[in-house]
Amino acid sequence: MTMRDSLVLRAAHRSEAKEIATMSRLQVEHGLNWRWTAAKVRRQIEDRETMVLVASIDGELRGFAIMKFGDLEAHLFLLAVEPKARRQGIGTRLVRWLERSCETAGMQNIRLEVRASNSKALAFYENLDYKRMGRIAAYYDGRETAVVMTRSLADKLRSS
Repeated sequence: MTMRDSLVLRAAHRSEAKEIATMSRLQVEHGLNWRWTAAKVRRQIEDRETMVLVASIDGELRGFAIMKFGDLEAHLFLLAVEPKARRQGIGTRLVRWLERSCETAGMQNIRLEVRASNSKALAFYENLDYKRMGRIAAYYDGRETAVVMTRSLADKLRSS
């Protein structure tokens, strides 16, 4: 059985909030104040306008994404994949699943922020057709710049 066969994407359960928060702390928020605590993740899991999507292999959490849905735009708050599970398509599968959900809901755009210093994440999103739209100085804890990226789904919706 390959990773593709055993990878499961599903909505997170409240009981996974601590594990997701810990992964966020280690993979996304390293070097920053910890904002995505277990309590905050749990609130997002319970929020009807937010999807906390997890990727698991053989029952083990390997990655997650948190996306807030608006009227016409969705905001990808967080995406993380365990280092040992990277470069296996898990991040891409998480993003594409969320994009399909956005398309179904009639969203026109997806927005996200990435640390300007995170060249691997920037390249990852660019490979998925996200465009750099600008920068926000001191976005992270008042000391690190964010690159704002978006992907337009409107063209895709019109051609469907």
